[in-house]
Amino acid sequence: MKKIKFLLIPSFVFLICCSNSAIDETTPVIPTAPVTVLTDEQAMDQVQKDAIKYFWDYAEPNSKLGRERYHTDNPGFEASKVTTGGSGFGLMSLIVGVERGFIPRAEAVTRMTTAMDFLEKADRFHGAWAHWMDGNTGHAISFGNKDDGGDIVETAFLCQGLIAVREYFKNGNAQEKILSAKADNLWKGVEWSWYTNGENAMYWHWSPTYQWEMKFKLEGYNECLIAYILGAASTTHPIPAAAYHEGWTRNGTIATGKTQYGIPLVFKYNTASGNAGPLFWAQYSYLGLDPSQLSDKYANYWELTQNQAKIIYSYCVDNPKKWNGYSEKCWGLTASYSRNSDGTTGYSAHDTDNDLGVITPTAALSSFPYTPKESMKFLHFLYDEKKSTYVGIAGPYDAFSPQFNWVTPRYLAIDQGTIAPMIENHRTGLIWKLFMNAPEVKQGLLNLGFHSGKYGF
Repeated sequence: MKKIKFLLIPSFVFLICCSNSAIDETTPVIPTAPVTVLTDEQAMDQVQKDAIKYFWDYAEPNSKLGRERYHTDNPGFEASKVTTGGSGFGLMSLIVGVERGFIPRAEAVTRMTTAMDFLEKADRFHGAWAHWMDGNTGHAISFGNKDDGGDIVETAFLCQGLIAVREYFKNGNAQEKILSAKADNLWKGVEWSWYTNGENAMYWHWSPTYQWEMKFKLEGYNECLIAYILGAASTTHPIPAAAYHEGWTRNGTIATGKTQYGIPLVFKYNTASGNAGPLFWAQYSYLGLDPSQLSDKYANYWELTQNQAKIIYSYCVDNPKKWNGYSEKCWGLTASYSRNSDGTTGYSAHDTDNDLGVITPTAALSSFPYTPKESMKFLHFLYDEKKSTYVGIAGPYDAFSPQFNWVTPRYLAIDQGTIAPMIENHRTGLIWKLFMNAPEVKQGLLNLGFHSGKYGF
């Protein structure tokens, strides 16, 4: 799974990510004939159903959690590597599948129970899981130098899913209530306060070997907001409100009056220029956290998230680099597989400062709540015009480039895992309602000074 760790360095944003491959891992695009045009509802049903397959048909066999990645051209590649954050997205995706009748409820409960049992026995570091785990043993897999212990951001992504599972099944049959209780116990076991290192801020990692040596402070604005929300919501190991105000908002200096394409940015993004970052920053924390009607003294979060999606869309339509294929129906920049200058496939966080001519389907599809018309155009482009080229066994492939005439026939859990939940949030608000109505989530938000007329606080 890609690691989304951005360190603001004077001249660029440093991304710790998947290692580059020395082999060309992309497939040339072959022109295809058009397919049957779907209605809007049919198209949303189909892409949700397809994306859910990643966590149903291609889950890690032993743990039943999300595999870090799946290569259709090399199915055995890292087959037992489980991703923590992507598994949280997968749990929410499976809830959507159950609710829409795409997967059998009883079987989903059995699988999720297996997943909870695995997580209970897996390595934990003051309650937090590692970024990656071995699906057979539950042991942590090192993500990189000194990153061999607890990852509180990946854990927060997972806990969003755990809380959604708890809420969805808590009033069900006996087996469902057991599942709900297991999910509750797991999230309550996270020692959020430990990851402050005794300061008014949170830190991304702790290792029993390297302790706090990585020293990555969670400062806004990027994808990490949910870690502070859940830290404040914890009934067992809460963080102080001061950690949010002093750490995440940088003592209130997170706000900005800057605009892009005439659209307010609202916050300073953790990019070299402060411009809008990759779109996963408007998605990972917001699968459960509903930004509509959500505000605190720093921002209106609907304006923040919607504006980011509108800026990325406007940039792609403007297409200042004149890449072939960018248009009103083909847009979306976020972190994904990418194309290296030597022709091999690597990994990059695509945004307005780092536009490499690569379109990542999850960017537009997981922005449905923010840009419904623009996202729908992209969805129809994929399924009505390019399905046999850009869509595979588990939904849209991770990335493609009309400019360089390639598509990578591969999937990443954290890209595939946001599609079904965010489209469902657009359609019914299902995951938002589950998460936001959790009593400790409401209290945690209140503790930090948030208000939501939609949820009565």
